[in-house]
Amino acid sequence: MASSWTFLAQGLTAIFLLCVSNRIAVASEYTRPGPGRIVLTKHKLSGSSPQQVHVSAVGANHMNVAYITIDSSIPSKVEYGKVSGKYNAVATGDNSQYTYFDYTSGKIHNVKIGPLEPDTLYYYRCGGVGNEFSFKTAPASLPIVFAVVGDLGQTEDTASTLKHISKSKYDMLLLPGDLSYADGTQSLWDSFGLLIQSYASLRPWMVTEGNHEREKSHDHQQIEPFIAYSHRWRMPYRESGSTSNLYYSFDVAGAVHVIMLGSYTQFGPHSDQYKWLVSDLSKVDRSVTPWLIVLLHAPWYNTNEAHQGEGEDMRKAMEALLYGGRVDIVFAGHVHAYERFTRIYNNAADSCGPVYITIGDGGNLEGLALDFDRSHKSASLSMFREASFGHGQLKIIDRENAHWSWHRNDDSDATVSDELHLKSLSSSNACQGGTKSKDEL
Repeated sequence: MASSWTFLAQGLTAIFLLCVSNRIAVASEYTRPGPGRIVLTKHKLSGSSPQQVHVSAVGANHMNVAYITIDSSIPSKVEYGKVSGKYNAVATGDNSQYTYFDYTSGKIHNVKIGPLEPDTLYYYRCGGVGNEFSFKTAPASLPIVFAVVGDLGQTEDTASTLKHISKSKYDMLLLPGDLSYADGTQSLWDSFGLLIQSYASLRPWMVTEGNHEREKSHDHQQIEPFIAYSHRWRMPYRESGSTSNLYYSFDVAGAVHVIMLGSYTQFGPHSDQYKWLVSDLSKVDRSVTPWLIVLLHAPWYNTNEAHQGEGEDMRKAMEALLYGGRVDIVFAGHVHAYERFTRIYNNAADSCGPVYITIGDGGNLEGLALDFDRSHKSASLSMFREASFGHGQLKIIDRENAHWSWHRNDDSDATVSDELHLKSLSSSNACQGGTKSKDEL
């Protein structure tokens, strides 16, 4: 892995977060460090050597391998097999480049490989040159473990979060937006890709966009808003019937349907995203697929003082669709803290609504969102909230049961600070048929 150096010292006064509501679990005393310094990672190998390698799931038995080369003569090709150094299969793909003002990206390769066997370790080499990588495919059936983290960035806290995640036995990583925090500085996309390569090349990363993925236009030059994100992070949107890389869905482990929504593209009733979501939800047979999970960036429920109301228009437009589809969990980022709500629909506790979780605490350079509003209208619905860096793990155990845990970055250990056992809504007789139930929480 390329070497790293750090700069941009920042500091915050360490504080303790106290319980802000009778119904909120009390966070244990923990001295919060200030925001970590930025970690920049450089590519130290030759221009022909593949870099920024990451994989994402495509359908039930394929994987997309993405990598970048400076040398434009390197082919879009991946060799792979089950034995290290012995590749009995090869696939070819396509490549692209983009320009952002005076920056031109390297050659960005995307190669779809498969069919692959489930829960199996594969070794692979990109472009016919360079180092060997490996990944493990997701299981064909339950149980499955998801690592969940948002607003990742590239700081010392990011590095800590990734190390904690790597110690767990997870099958897939879900990220609800704000990846690199490049904010128009394209070299930071490259640095981010190098930082996460040793993790994202091992397990599939499934992501959606956040506000920090948007590129800015200047004066007389208009820029495609998500040009870097769309080129660098191709998700399986076409396979799910979507026309945009900003929203898509996929199935995994034969029992889980994951929907990635776009907070920063049109979402009203006449929009393509809305129409796609209606169609996508209608295709989910809950007798076959008992678990339904949604990720988006700007939270619909939030008692933190940061980003208040920014997800409200989208909530009003789409919440009824998720409720009618009996979505089990909605993950969001954007707010740099952790917060877990009870099951909700239309600003009220509802046993047939989703559990809402904000997980925007991956390690971004902007620091933590420290202030929660104890008098917020949703305060009684918030079960646990804390401003600390960390990540979450969702283990879908079987068709009816799941376990959620939030792991705070605490020195060298990832401390489990919040957890919840869940029952799938598809297993609840009271929630069948799209009829609103009484509050049973």
